[in-house]
Amino acid sequence: MARYEILNNVAHKDLRVTLRFGSEFGDNVGLVPAFPTEYAEMQREYPLFLRKDEATGEYTSVALLGFDGQENLFLEGDRWNATYLPGIVAKGPFAIGFQEQDVDGQRTTVPVIHVDLDHPRVSFTEGEPVFLPQGGNSPYLEHIITVLRGIRDGHEGGKQLFAALDQAGVIQPLNINVQLDEKNGVNLTGLYGVERERLAALDGEALHKLNQSGYLEGAFLLLSSQHNMRRLMGEKQHRLRQAEAAAQSA
Repeated sequence: MARYEILNNVAHKDLRVTLRFGSEFGDNVGLVPAFPTEYAEMQREYPLFLRKDEATGEYTSVALLGFDGQENLFLEGDRWNATYLPGIVAKGPFAIGFQEQDVDGQRTTVPVIHVDLDHPRVSFTEGEPVFLPQGGNSPYLEHIITVLRGIRDGHEGGKQLFAALDQAGVIQPLNINVQLDEKNGVNLTGLYGVERERLAALDGEALHKLNQSGYLEGAFLLLSSQHNMRRLMGEKQHRLRQAEAAAQSA
């Protein structure tokens, strides 16, 4: 269970964060949230899809890491085998919360960083320091601040992006059948994506509206990410062959 505190350089002066990866840190998951603010980086390595909240009808985006709920094909031992680490993973034990403060004599709600002291990456003996010996922010914490801002902005911007794409009628449910080899296949359900044919069929006015709002780029980035399914399939096939070879040698 999470135990959040507002981060400060007195109570948490010795706080460190473990940066290696593994199942003990909760990294063995097949899907992680993705945000439009990181699409440009993520679409180079991760297949990006949408999921729909059936209660509200709202969409969120996710990156596919594996072919079942506890499979992360980007994990290799204690390494994450990608040049870009998804923001939701990179943020580690930190989150943005809000606090009322007096700003110029007025009571204002401002964003503040919280840390989950029960998070498995939190340490006081090993890992990356959060604060400098003199109390200032470490380079690592400055990076985390940037990551958290991207998540916050991406969360808000994503609502507008997905609403615009939905209104344009280009979001469609997907039924993805992946044949890995003669024995193994996977059927992925519950995912949505931008349909290329529907996007191409939009008239000039609809395309102009999406482009003018900055949403057309997001649609194309979602589409371009689909080529990463080949990489994911290749890694899964490699691991299946390794497992088969190990079973035969045993």
